[in-house]
Amino acid sequence: MHIPDSMLHGAVCPVTATLSAAGVIAAAYFSMKANDKPSAARFAAITALIFAAQMMNFPILNGTSGHLLGGVLAASLLGVPFGVLAIALVVTIQSLVFADGGISVLGANIFNMAIIGAGVGGLLRNALAARLAGTAGGYVATALAAGVSVVLAAFAASVELAVDGQIAFASVVPAMLGTHALIGLGEALITVAACLLFARDTASTPAQGQFAMPLLAAVVVAMVLSPFASGFPDGLEWVAGQYQFLHESAPLFVAPLADYAVPAVASESLSTGLAGLLGVLISFAIGFGVLRGLER
Repeated sequence: MHIPDSMLHGAVCPVTATLSAAGVIAAAYFSMKANDKPSAARFAAITALIFAAQMMNFPILNGTSGHLLGGVLAASLLGVPFGVLAIALVVTIQSLVFADGGISVLGANIFNMAIIGAGVGGLLRNALAARLAGTAGGYVATALAAGVSVVLAAFAASVELAVDGQIAFASVVPAMLGTHALIGLGEALITVAACLLFARDTASTPAQGQFAMPLLAAVVVAMVLSPFASGFPDGLEWVAGQYQFLHESAPLFVAPLADYAVPAVASESLSTGLAGLLGVLISFAIGFGVLRGLER
């Protein structure tokens, strides 16, 4: 789902950047006005957890992989406006530090994953949960919204690619939606499992547990599990390869940990694990600082 610089050009980049900036500003405003706010440590830990989880590509059909989008997960654990901010932070860190998603298309990636994935997906989850009674109904709503959020984000990316002239709309939509519908099933399962593990329960969970458990999980996933992620191309890369609009180009910015690797470490698995750990620490530190800034 991370669009590289070489894939989008022209007016679609500033337009999506403007929409994303407006969405993030709105999310920050509603975050400051919210009555039920997560602590800065919990916000930072969930942000770090989603960063780590996005490193874990899982295989689907036809030699393709998918990874967690995390929008509905963030919205479920933090609230919708905080979820939008968390995903926007993750996408920005991935682009600037790990060259995962382009700089010039950062607005499009934030729009697709944060504004649509967490914003629209989170609001959909809340609307469904209001209609489906009980705890079980809430988890059904979460699963449905998580799966749909991936398809909606894929549709937005399809529109952007078609408007930019990379591929015909009639070709890209069925290819992207068919692939990402399967990824959405994995998204739904992972989101519900994570909500069961990390849902906030202020009555029984001590304050330290609100952030320590997701942060520890983020460290384990990033350091221990990420080297075993699927090496298959993700849904967007697979579609781009099939329709031949995936073009290599020189990066606009040389990221320090490009491709989730530490340059000085020879072992590929160790390099990936250390890069993942650094990403978790960076995500936690920036997330903590951002929420503390909004609290003032």
